Amino acid sequence: MAMWIQAQQLQGEALHQMQALYGQHFPIEVRHYLAQWIESQLWDSVELDNPAEETKAKRLLDNLVSELQKKAQLQGGEDGFLLKIKLGHYASHTYDRCPLELVRCIKHILHSEQRLVQEATNVSAMDSLSQRHQQINQAFEELRLATQDTENELRKLQHSQEYFIIQYQENLRIQAQLSSLSSLPPAERTQRETTLQSKRATVEAWLTREASTLQKYRLDLSEQHQKTLALLRKQQTLILDEELIQWKRRQQLAGNGGPHEGGLDVLQSWCEKLADLIWQNRQQIRRCEHLTQQLPLPGPMEELLSKLNADITDIISALVTSTFIIEKQPPQVLKTQTKFAATVRLLVGGKLNVHMNPPQVKAVIVSEQQAKALLKNESTHSESSGEILNNNCVMEYHQATGTLSAHFRNMSLKRIKRSDRRGAESVTEEKFTVLFESQFSVGGNELVFHVKTLSLPVVVIVHGSQDNNATATVLWDNAFAEPGRVPFIVPDKVLWPQLCEALDMKYKAEMHSSRGLSDDNLVFLAQKGFTSSSNNPEDYRNMTISWAQFNRESLPGRNFTFWQWFDGVVELMKKHLKPHWNDGAILGFVNKQQAQDMLLSKPNGTFLLRFSDSEIGGITIAWRLVWNLLPYTTKDFSIRSLADRISDLNHLLFLYPDRPKDEVFAKYYTPPLSKAVDGYVKPQIKQVVPDVNQYLDKLPSFPFLIFRISKQIP
Repeated sequence: MAMWIQAQQLQGEALHQMQALYGQHFPIEVRHYLAQWIESQLWDSVELDNPAEETKAKRLLDNLVSELQKKAQLQGGEDGFLLKIKLGHYASHTYDRCPLELVRCIKHILHSEQRLVQEATNVSAMDSLSQRHQQINQAFEELRLATQDTENELRKLQHSQEYFIIQYQENLRIQAQLSSLSSLPPAERTQRETTLQSKRATVEAWLTREASTLQKYRLDLSEQHQKTLALLRKQQTLILDEELIQWKRRQQLAGNGGPHEGGLDVLQSWCEKLADLIWQNRQQIRRCEHLTQQLPLPGPMEELLSKLNADITDIISALVTSTFIIEKQPPQVLKTQTKFAATVRLLVGGKLNVHMNPPQVKAVIVSEQQAKALLKNESTHSESSGEILNNNCVMEYHQATGTLSAHFRNMSLKRIKRSDRRGAESVTEEKFTVLFESQFSVGGNELVFHVKTLSLPVVVIVHGSQDNNATATVLWDNAFAEPGRVPFIVPDKVLWPQLCEALDMKYKAEMHSSRGLSDDNLVFLAQKGFTSSSNNPEDYRNMTISWAQFNRESLPGRNFTFWQWFDGVVELMKKHLKPHWNDGAILGFVNKQQAQDMLLSKPNGTFLLRFSDSEIGGITIAWRLVWNLLPYTTKDFSIRSLADRISDLNHLLFLYPDRPKDEVFAKYYTPPLSKAVDGYVKPQIKQVVPDVNQYLDKLPSFPFLIFRISKQIP
């Protein structure tokens, strides 16, 4: 239904194209009233060019008619009657002779809708991205022109000042000549004195006017530099506080399975342009200082230039320290005595020629409290909370890519020092971070920078059994951390839809699938998380779930938490059942009573697959004859696959709602054993349910599963 909701939001030509998909061949009313059902069917599993698939298509048509009739019966009054007649006529009479055409039509409609929605989404996102990039590039052009203007004005000022100095020297020469006239005869002295005094008066008058002009040039140039620095600050804020922060946020969400954060090439090019422009303006200000020192004039220039120099130094310091970033984060669940890697990068390193004297980077692990002190600039020199082996690395410059980075390839956490825990906090809730720091100079040791950056929060474990709870801490932190927070504060409660988004992101990433958690799946999870029986998604929209409910308090009647149950499902699925989930064969998020209600109206032998409520990482088969088999776990599937187990049970006939089991699972069956080799016959493990008929009088019941060794003699 999600795609239909998006399709209804199309505009302009895209909306017209969507509407044109419907007509007498398939009315838009059918699409509207059966949106959720239509999008949940496996239309792509029907091979249109295979006549043998007509049975499957006929089954889909029959189900479509049934769903339409149900929907019409829910409508009240005259409209409901008309809807029932209209939709029933379209569905049962238009395609009753050729069900495959119905499937072909719906597949075309769904694929076209998906294309239109994706194009609209991509165009909107690309338009926004393109517009933002265009604004940044336009600002760079303004800065380039402004910097070129101040360069031209500075040259004019320099030429004017050089000519002023020449004239000043000329005035001094005239003064010297006047002083030497005393040795001349009176008549000659008087004549020459008059000429020299007139000349001196002219030069001094020019010097007075020119000194005023020079001072105005200096003040005007200073004002231009102030404007340029304001533009530089604005551009730098946009790039560092918005674009770079967004990249870091994407990097953090990628830790939960979100899309890859993307490359740094565009960001680096922007930062390098900033560094180039900042450095040019800094050099101009330095030249202005030199001119002022060369020719001191009364006025505020010395103070103005001092402030400009301080401002430009602050700007370049912020750029350098902010662009020292972690390109590849260390693992957020970090096991002691285990090798791990990380990469740090200086986005402006190549432009500022830092690689000419390659700096060394050091990595240390620090606690949450130490991280807070670092950000407050409180002294934490030599403080750490553990020992990392191979924690020093020299930054390398890569000529082809223009990147300056340090690759830590073989780090290992030898030991960890834990702090006193608060209240009910466990060791898997304690957060650390890896601090990377370095020192280098730029501009021939003009400026020396001490840079540091903190990794995303790290949870340290000493045993694999702690991985589950540590992952919960990381997922909650990655999902709900706010930019600019004090390390590593996260909300104790979040809205249920926020957690749904994080769980769906995680689930899709682990399944390597676009099929995530449906609305029904999320309602099931809400019922489990809140111990509720409501089937209405709206009831949970404004509810909040706390960290304690997520992974500190056990579920009612269980010895595991909500997260531990969910993570168990994820681990089972990704190790053994991923293809079946992607095929749509596993409903999974269905409780025992729901499964029984769904199967009651189905013929014996209809079954479905649901996750066990009572066991972590368990999946069970519920079927019309025998309600629930003992749950399977990873251990069971390491012995015999799910598909083979389903094949073994002859009483299983149809996967809910009505798909023949071989149609769904046959491609995953283990091929028959080959003939005996050298006289040996390989035994085969098969699954049986002992005497199924004995359970008919005891429904519901929970049979044990047993295995037998059968030898197939050729």
